Amino acid sequence: MTKKELPGIGGQTFEGLRRINDHGAEYWSARDLQPLLGYSQWRRFDDAVKRAQASCAQSANDPAYHFAGAGKMIGLGKGGRREVDDYQLSRFACYLIAQNGDPRKPEIAQAQKYFALQTRRQELSEQLAADVERLELRKQASEEFRALSGAAQQAGVQHRMFGIFHDAGYKGLYGGLGNEQIKVRKGVPAKEQLMDRMNATELAANQFRMTQARDKLAREGIRDQQQAIRAHEQVGKEVRAAIERIGGERPENLPAAEPIKDVEKRLKTAAPRLELDERDAGGLLGNSPPDKGTHP
Repeated sequence: MTKKELPGIGGQTFEGLRRINDHGAEYWSARDLQPLLGYSQWRRFDDAVKRAQASCAQSANDPAYHFAGAGKMIGLGKGGRREVDDYQLSRFACYLIAQNGDPRKPEIAQAQKYFALQTRRQELSEQLAADVERLELRKQASEEFRALSGAAQQAGVQHRMFGIFHDAGYKGLYGGLGNEQIKVRKGVPAKEQLMDRMNATELAANQFRMTQARDKLAREGIRDQQQAIRAHEQVGKEVRAAIERIGGERPENLPAAEPIKDVEKRLKTAAPRLELDERDAGGLLGNSPPDKGTHP
C-alpha cells in the first residue's frame, strides 16, 4: 500500500492498527477495525466478515490463511472484564471485508477505494482493475456534475437553462458537438446517458472539465447566466487544446465503451481467481504458507 491513508477515528488509522503476530506477519483485529469501517454493532460487522470469508474461498484462496478466530478481553463497568469473539485478519482479509461491507456507509466506500486503487492490486485481474477504475471515475463524474450544477445555479443559470449550460461544456471539449450530437457520432442510443458509455480516459477529461468550470465560476465571481455558459464552453475548449498539445485523441474520436451497467454487473457477479504474491498468499502465516490441509 502507499502512504495514502484511510480516514481515522479517534486518532486511529488503518495502518496504525496493524499488529505483528508470532509468525512475523502483519494482522488487524476485527474488533479494532469495526468502528473504522462504520459499524456500531458487532453482529452486523461479523456478517460482513463471514461474507468476506466466503469470497476468499470463491477466489481460490484459503480463508484459514487470512481469517483466524480469536478472543479479546474488553473492559466492563466497575473494573470488570470479559472475553468477546474476535478475528485476526490479514491485509487481504481487510480488503475482502471492505468489498463485502455495507456500501451505504461512507467509511466502507472510502475503504473500497483505498484498497482497490492502490498500487498493490494483487487481488485484481487486469480486467477487474480496469472495471474498478472506470466505475470509480463514473461515480466521481456524477458527483462533479451535481456540484457543477449547484455552482451554475449560484452563478445565475436558471434551471430551465441547465441543459444549455452543460451542453456548452461538451461543445467546447468536443469541437462544437453537443450531448446529442456526440451520441449520434458514437452510436450511443438516445435513451442512454452519454457518460455511461465513456471509457476511463474520456471520463477523466470530462471530470477535469467540470472541476475547472466550477472553479472558474467561483474564482471569477460570475453571476450572469450567459457569462456562465460562455465560461463553461471556454473551459471545454482549453481542456481540448491541452489534449491536442500532448498528442491525445480528441474525445469525439474515442469509441463508445460498453454500458456502465454491464461493468457493474460483472463486478458484482465475478468470482475471479485472485492471484496473491508470496507474502500476501501466506497471510497470517507470513511468507511460508503451510501445505494444503493444514491451518494456522
